[in-house]
Amino acid sequence: MLTVSPISAGEHLAFVRAQESASFLQTPAWGQVKTEWRSESLGWFDGGQLVGAGLVLHRPVPRLERFTLAYLPEGPVIDWTGDIGAWLDPLAAYLKARGAFAIRLGPPVRTDSWSSAQVKQGIADPGITRLTDLPSQEFNEVGARVTSQLTAAGWLPQSPEHGFGTGHPQFTYELPLVGRTEDDLLAGMNQLWRRNIRKAAKAGVEVSVGDDLKAFHDLYVHTAERDRFTPRPLRYFETMFAALDAEDPGRIRLHLARHEGTLVAAAIMARVGTRAWYAYGASSSEKREVRGSNACQWAMIRDALAAGSDVYSLRGITPTLDTTDPHVGLVQFKVGTGGEAVRYVGEWDLPLRPMLYRAFDLYMRRRGR
Repeated sequence: MLTVSPISAGEHLAFVRAQESASFLQTPAWGQVKTEWRSESLGWFDGGQLVGAGLVLHRPVPRLERFTLAYLPEGPVIDWTGDIGAWLDPLAAYLKARGAFAIRLGPPVRTDSWSSAQVKQGIADPGITRLTDLPSQEFNEVGARVTSQLTAAGWLPQSPEHGFGTGHPQFTYELPLVGRTEDDLLAGMNQLWRRNIRKAAKAGVEVSVGDDLKAFHDLYVHTAERDRFTPRPLRYFETMFAALDAEDPGRIRLHLARHEGTLVAAAIMARVGTRAWYAYGASSSEKREVRGSNACQWAMIRDALAAGSDVYSLRGITPTLDTTDPHVGLVQFKVGTGGEAVRYVGEWDLPLRPMLYRAFDLYMRRRGR
């Protein structure tokens, strides 16, 4: 029988390092980044052996601070292939005994995927409006079983129709790197992407890895104003770089694309084990013709390949393929890299104290989450 108990950050990190990969959101350092949450590292033990680990972020209920939502983003790092009740039941018992009114988690388990060719065909077909209108190129038995077991155990799905929920996206775009060269990756991109990469090089765009977070943040705020989203403060990124880099030098890198000395694009990449992620990006409204964003992405893809990553994730997309939907532009940008669209199990909640959970859910709905 598995048991759950607290582990040190050192034990947690050692366990993550022993895995093929884990989300950067499930590293001990991520708890230092999310300063508005209280964090703890938990371990699953089979006898005296550590066999699983998870970073739990605790969010208190307004005016009832002793009760928390216990959140495990893109985790925990456990064996999802068997009876998940053996893993999640002791987690629920541990967290409820310590004041959690609900658990939210995001199993890092795929359910479906669609090739870039399928996505392009779907966008071109006016009768197709969503990824899920297309046949999946895979049937993931583990994903189907996890979804079935969570439903049977009373967990509630939190991923909405448009793909972006209260936490992290259910649909992502990923570029497989295993066994591929730079030439292979370029050949897998669409003609527009290849042309834009060449155009950036010909225009003299230079991409470097640096630490000028203030320059990145200025461009990021500009991007937020243009694209109408709320930017995070500079301090957030400073904390992120300090925490992740201290835990594993090189885990997080800032790529800066400049044209004639002017910053035209910038992006942040994180890497854990054999997986790399595009985490944040920014681009200038000026000099768009030099294609700094394409140059930045290509530099990060090459960086991930050189580091031995198996997958480069471009992170979230919405599942829309409707050309009248403004979100389809992001899908088109990412699909140009080749690769595949992937659906994961998504995020799920387990109410441990139903009345408090309903009150919290109502509060979050009223404030727009």
